[in-house]
Amino acid sequence: MISLAARDIAHSWSKYVLTGIGLGLLIGVTLSMAGIFRGMVDDAQVLLRNSQADVWVVQKDTQGPYAESSSLPDDVYRSILGMPGVQQAANVTYFTMQVQHQGKDTRVMVVGFESGQPGAPPSLIAGRHVTRSHYEAVADVKAGFKLGEKIRIRRNEYTIVGLSQRTVSSGGDPMVFIPLADAQVAQFQKDNDAIVSGRERTAANPAFNRPNVPGLLEAVQMSQTTSHNVNAVLVQVRAGWDAAQLAADIQRWKHLQAYTYADMEEISVKKLIATSAKQIGLFLVILTIVSTAIVSFIIYTMTLGKIREIAVLKLIGTRNSTISWMILQESLGLGLVGFIIGKTVATLWAPVFPKYVLLLPLDAVLGLLVIVVVCTLASVMAIRAALKVDPAEAIGG
Repeated sequence: MISLAARDIAHSWSKYVLTGIGLGLLIGVTLSMAGIFRGMVDDAQVLLRNSQADVWVVQKDTQGPYAESSSLPDDVYRSILGMPGVQQAANVTYFTMQVQHQGKDTRVMVVGFESGQPGAPPSLIAGRHVTRSHYEAVADVKAGFKLGEKIRIRRNEYTIVGLSQRTVSSGGDPMVFIPLADAQVAQFQKDNDAIVSGRERTAANPAFNRPNVPGLLEAVQMSQTTSHNVNAVLVQVRAGWDAAQLAADIQRWKHLQAYTYADMEEISVKKLIATSAKQIGLFLVILTIVSTAIVSFIIYTMTLGKIREIAVLKLIGTRNSTISWMILQESLGLGLVGFIIGKTVATLWAPVFPKYVLLLPLDAVLGLLVIVVVCTLASVMAIRAALKVDPAEAIGG
């Protein structure tokens, strides 16, 4: 059987290869977009897994601590520890900020944790865990910090003593773990001007500055410069206990909001990245339409360039189904070349992206199936043009 693709490769291979490369780059962009979406979902899930919690206790009527702000007194965890079914309960704080490093700002999520409790950094790839109560930090390797380096968080410098991997926020920002007490100060710390202004306003208030009550003003001002709040309490459930039942008990008896892992996964994956997912989904639809149009144009142009050969085939009695299959075969061959190139380039440039790009084998298989469908649809116009060719053109001028 005559193969139009083989003929193109034999007589104008550079044109065929360049067309395949162009199509492959387009397919590579499509696969990368799908990988970016998968990476966003994985970032949200890895954040939950790294917290090592079964239940998140946050401020009432909020969806904190990842979706919105949440503030709890840091002694709430003691009352939760006394509830049946609670294995461990620990305070934790989260806030995102720009950290000064080598003259540049690096966006990170700062996590305040208690050593050995839920919320602590998982296994490290280098260095050690935080052992001092102040001014030591463990950072995700994605932040670019080195062991022994010092970074500034608010007014204090922290020494990087350990490096972790895949410890990121739902937005993909690398995490920096510091002691809880330091994080409480850093999260709610005011600048000097704000502190001075606050003290002046407090001193001007006669309710806090009573002449007959010595020490009252100082006590009030001290309470304004210290923080005893956290963003959440991470709870681990004893074996055999139901996390959903424990969350319901906490909500009922402690008047706080409590989420199980499934609840928090729905908030982090479905709600936080819902808009981004729709945007990426729209891009994928647009790229699929553009790919179909480009492949259609390429196959149509290639078919028109072989009108005389097709007319000869019809003149010698070649069936229409055979001619249609030859055109479809060429379209599928071009799609296969484009897929191989696209998958290769997507794998090569994925680590360069600032966002985590997760290329799943299942997505590659689905992508290949979509390409087969796209190439089939794209060849319809070329097949119709080929079937309308008059065999007399084979002997015409």
